[in-house]
Amino acid sequence: MPEQRRAVWTIGHSTHPMEDFLCLLHNHSITAVADVRSMPFSRFNPQFNKNALEEALADAGIRYVFLGRELGARSDDRSCYHDGRISYSRLAQTACFREGLDRVIKGSELYRIALMCSEKDPLDCHRTILIAEELRKREIIVQHVLASGELESHMDSLERLKCLLGAGDTDLLPATLAEVLAQQEKKIAYLEQSVDCDSEAKAQ
Repeated sequence: MPEQRRAVWTIGHSTHPMEDFLCLLHNHSITAVADVRSMPFSRFNPQFNKNALEEALADAGIRYVFLGRELGARSDDRSCYHDGRISYSRLAQTACFREGLDRVIKGSELYRIALMCSEKDPLDCHRTILIAEELRKREIIVQHVLASGELESHMDSLERLKCLLGAGDTDLLPATLAEVLAQQEKKIAYLEQSVDCDSEAKAQ
């Protein structure tokens, strides 16, 4: 019998009440949450501040680990920036990022892990455009838990992104996956000194 491929899930905390967020996790039998926010707090949704979240997850029997240093969308490494914008390809090559990815893959042997960030739509988040892509390259199955509770496979997410970028004009449809990802990265990647202090969209 062929070896079963490992799987990882992702989820955005969005504006969910904690009870609803926990239901999403339980409905998909998630047993561990890896927090991949660079800054593990939410100004507008304090229920997802690190300490509060960790406590709520523990009460629900779900393990919590903070991996924002390793897998967050910001970096203190200046080599990861180009013209003030974080470069996902450079970030993915750092030893710190690779260490975080290895921890997730190893952890997937024992837990059903959900990578958690803030954005509601996985397409608006580095958990999809960066982390899930790197996991895919390592033959890890990635499923995105949507706000509705439905699952969207990573490949279906990319197809949806391709359609969104095409915007009804097939001549504008990106020809390759790399182009699709590059276009979305330009939209969501952290840009220094340009983030509105009231926005969490690019801060994580």
